[in-house]
Amino acid sequence: MSDEVILRFNEVSFEYLAKKPVLDEASFSLRRGSKVTLMGQNGAGKSTIFALIKGELKPTAGQISLTNNATIGAADQTIAREHLTLSLEDYFALAFKEKPANLRSLISKALEAVNLEAPFEKIIGEFSGGQQARILLAYALVQSPDILILDEPTNNLDQAGIDHLLTFLIMYEKTVIVISHDADFLNCFTEGVIYLDVFTHKTEIYVGDYYSVVEEISKRVEREIKKNSQLEKKIQDRKEKVNFFAHKGGKMRKLAKKLKTETEDLEDNMVDVRREDKTIRDFDIPVQEDLSGEIVNLKKVRVIKNHEPILKNIDKILTRRTRLLVTGPNGIGKSTLLRALVAGTQEGASINEKVRVGYYSQDFSNLAYDKTAFKVLEESLADGLGEQELRSVASGFLLTGEVLALPVAALSEGQKGLLAFARLTLMQPGLLILDEPTNHINFRHIPVIAEAINNYEGAIIMVSHMPEFVSQIKMSETLDLGKI
Repeated sequence: MSDEVILRFNEVSFEYLAKKPVLDEASFSLRRGSKVTLMGQNGAGKSTIFALIKGELKPTAGQISLTNNATIGAADQTIAREHLTLSLEDYFALAFKEKPANLRSLISKALEAVNLEAPFEKIIGEFSGGQQARILLAYALVQSPDILILDEPTNNLDQAGIDHLLTFLIMYEKTVIVISHDADFLNCFTEGVIYLDVFTHKTEIYVGDYYSVVEEISKRVEREIKKNSQLEKKIQDRKEKVNFFAHKGGKMRKLAKKLKTETEDLEDNMVDVRREDKTIRDFDIPVQEDLSGEIVNLKKVRVIKNHEPILKNIDKILTRRTRLLVTGPNGIGKSTLLRALVAGTQEGASINEKVRVGYYSQDFSNLAYDKTAFKVLEESLADGLGEQELRSVASGFLLTGEVLALPVAALSEGQKGLLAFARLTLMQPGLLILDEPTNHINFRHIPVIAEAINNYEGAIIMVSHMPEFVSQIKMSETLDLGKI
């Protein structure tokens, strides 16, 4: 790794709305060849920093400089909706100002690096979520960038995909900045953290492996809380003395004035304890009333082999508290099966028409992007629930009134995930269909979500690439699409 600084933020400020800062005089620098994590609470502005680095946004104040016009390649969290209808070749052509003559050769090398084989003519939207995650990374690599930016690169990847990506990143000699909620993944290859404080809107730099940094930040928060507690006692004591001496007159009144000034100084020294470490409240997903009998009947499923769908016969009936885990390698058709079940287009499969279905889509395609978060929740309310319940549930998922007023399209991916869970809670479904429910979710929230799903009394069909999450939920059956 070189000592040369390749990227520098110098007192950079940014705000979308007047007096609503996302960054406030944030400063940090990256050395060539370094591999760092960008860390902060959902909605803190991590994706905004990425957009500033890529030049998609301009800072309100301050300066961002790249050494020797360093090039940037970015693997975004999701493929833009308008690109889902493009062929694989046409999608990769977007990475270049002019289509290179050897484009297919470049694509093949990039796909090989992410362990994916696919025909150039295949439409992007026909790839599975896991395959699209690999395509996003390959899209960044095909540009051979000096700085590689990865936004949640392990989302939708199975363990083999994650292991392959890790090996690649460990061997990769250029600069890497990554946002991820997968702590184990980050700990394996990053060597420092740029920490974005959602409260102060400033950045802090930490050196060390990911777990060591998280522990250091946690200890710092404890110290801040302890310091505040001590200051609060002093302030209360001074205020009582001020009140006592202020009524005595003469020299006592002068003393009261002095004590009041000292009290104000103490209050100024109170530390703004960071709120990043807030975790969502414990919650329940209430089950649909009068739920009984057959909920789902699965006679056939479609699996994808060599990019071709094949119909397979199975025999599964789901009733109350049946929990079916759908497994198999990336690209086998797990998400396709779940989407088809929800849409009612899966041949040989049906959901009882009286059952209310709660669907968590890995790409949030079932959330109306043009509607406000409040409207999405309002339209999901089960009978008998009103605005008071809606706002109470939303606040438990850290969705404030300010967030609820925003259109879904303006939310961070993490906030969309929490909105999706708030929606499920308010729906009171009889069947949960969960497609990668930990995608984009802060790792602190995951145990709370696992407990809520485990306590749910209806039927569940779930796909998840996160073994430690699945292990916290008592699944009753497994359907391995790779083995039928």
